[in-house]
Amino acid sequence: MKPDSNLTSRGDLQSTSDPENEILRRIASAISGVRFGSVEVVIQDSRVVQIERKEKFRFDKTGRG
Repeated sequence: MKPDSNLTSRGDLQSTSDPENEILRRIASAISGVRFGSVEVVIQDSRVVQIERKEKFRFDKTGRG
């Protein structure tokens, strides 16, 4: 798997020797940090080009007035 130019342009993957492991680490990190929500991995030409994390914060109904 080749690093995406979007990711490397920000310096996200340049410091690692194995971009594929870095992408997997970032996906795992995004998943582990979400309690309610979703993680979307965008792929183009068989390469990961974007990782989106959407998180929802839910509050008990009893907490409302």
